[in-house]
Amino acid sequence: MRKSLRALLFSGLALAISIGNAAEPLPKEVRIAYSGGAQLIVNAKVDGSLEKAFGVPVKWVQFGTGGDVLNLFASNSVDIANFGSSPTVSAIVRKLPIELAGISADIATYERLVARKGKNIQTLQDLAGHTVGYPPNSTAQYALDTAIQLNKIDRSKVRFVPLKPDELVAAWRRGDIDAGYVWAPFNSTLEANGGQPVFFTRDLKKDGYLIFNGISVSKAFGEKHPELVAKLLLVLEQQVANYRRNPDAVAEAIAKELGATPGAVKESINGNNYPSIEEQLKPQWFGDGSNTDHTVLAGAVRKTAEFLGSIDQIRRTDIPASFSTSINPRYLKLAEQLKAAK
Repeated sequence: MRKSLRALLFSGLALAISIGNAAEPLPKEVRIAYSGGAQLIVNAKVDGSLEKAFGVPVKWVQFGTGGDVLNLFASNSVDIANFGSSPTVSAIVRKLPIELAGISADIATYERLVARKGKNIQTLQDLAGHTVGYPPNSTAQYALDTAIQLNKIDRSKVRFVPLKPDELVAAWRRGDIDAGYVWAPFNSTLEANGGQPVFFTRDLKKDGYLIFNGISVSKAFGEKHPELVAKLLLVLEQQVANYRRNPDAVAEAIAKELGATPGAVKESINGNNYPSIEEQLKPQWFGDGSNTDHTVLAGAVRKTAEFLGSIDQIRRTDIPASFSTSINPRYLKLAEQLKAAK
């Protein structure tokens, strides 16, 4: 009886999806923006699991900073992006037609401030008189700016230089910068070339700051193909399981794709937390959609928006009264249904 009910539920869900596909044929390809960082989504690129799940090709569009993603969405050049929380909030406040669909990583040590040995930089306060590089409009910049403000450091005494990650590494090798706040594997490269970690993004959690990488989707694509977004979330969850089951093999595959070392990739991946689909549907993240603005995630999004407004990255008057139209748990719910129906 239980099997019959399960089969009935699955057939009903399959029928609903097939009806949706009949009205909206599958796209010729799905365009996904991703960074060059050592993240688990890279293994989905390597092993072809997304193409298999979608049934259509994936066009992978690599970006340098979060600002690039905003331009990609604004020009309708991508459908989905895996990028940081601060540029995601910037996009929402600037009224780009996107919505946050899932969390791919809760950032801990994956992003960090690395200082050059011999420069006497042991703490954030020691940055005075030094030059610091960072990727503009990124979670790394948000973490750096927040840390500077919370620790009451005089910004006028520090020279900040906006650089894309590869530019930051090149500047480090030339000796142009004394410290850099960037994500892995670029920070590992700095450490391998005379650097030492000074501050981690996880250090901001004690002050209530939630910084993450998320899956954002254009609203037009999400409306037409919600099942594809849900399948992407399922693939990402499976990639987490694959890594936990066989970290060496996954790290080696990602390292080969990125031109990094497996050790650096493992360190990077281990520097994040990965909430499951079930966990993301709790109030700590998206909730069930009944009271979105009172979730911890919405509170963090508002806190991020207010901070970005305080440093003039966005206009405070543009910050919406509610973020409920841009934080959408429907894709997580559909992913949960698809998983249960298997």
